[in-house]
Amino acid sequence: MTNPSQSLESMRAAAPLVQCITNYVAMNFAANVLLAAGAAPAMVHDVEESGEFAAIAAALTINIGTLSPRWVAGMVEAAAVAGKTDTPWVLDPVACFATGLRREATSKLMQMRPTIVRGNASEILAIAGQESAGKGVDAGDSVAAAEAAACDLATRAGSIVAVTGEVDFVTDGVRGAHVRGGSALMPQVTATGCALTCLTGAYAAAVADPFEATIGALAHFAAAGERAATAANGPGSFAPAFLDALAAVDATAIGDDRVEAA
Repeated sequence: MTNPSQSLESMRAAAPLVQCITNYVAMNFAANVLLAAGAAPAMVHDVEESGEFAAIAAALTINIGTLSPRWVAGMVEAAAVAGKTDTPWVLDPVACFATGLRREATSKLMQMRPTIVRGNASEILAIAGQESAGKGVDAGDSVAAAEAAACDLATRAGSIVAVTGEVDFVTDGVRGAHVRGGSALMPQVTATGCALTCLTGAYAAAVADPFEATIGALAHFAAAGERAATAANGPGSFAPAFLDALAAVDATAIGDDRVEAA
């Protein structure tokens, strides 16, 4: 059905430049994740240059974790240029249900038709217009509980939707896949999910089918999480081990068998 190992090879061969509009908490870790995985990050977010930079980036990722009106303006400008240049872009709707500013920003960005939406179950349920149990940035719903909403959202938005958690779910509204792996330590390291969004952008830049690109990114992350957990004593040692593992994962280690049709 899918071939994450081939996607990995394509991403590393392209070494794509990814514009990451992400939050203050995630910038350093997300940049290091992209470098370790084989891509090139650029943390360019201000409205004065975000659109201009989007015209030269191979992919754009937008994370609403730490919002301000000026940052939102930069996001909208970059997404508008990405739409005009057919540049793939990924939306990470962090805690989109929590405040009016987040709801408004998410609605505006969704209208600009992101190529891929990656969020936890509560975020995806909220964007799909359903009740969620999320509190703050944490999911209060299971991935399984959000799968039907994800399929509906993908169909209505024309986007690939990835619901990430213990077992990830990816859909384009017709096709669906589960990606297994990772480690229980991953949610204990801040910015892990934000960094996954950036890596998804790197794969989207190099793999023509965004459904396959998303699966490739999730499989790479899952394989690295498994590998890092064997070398870590806890969250503190997991973070550097994870960066090492992202670089070490190869076409064999990524494990095509971790992906199952849904």
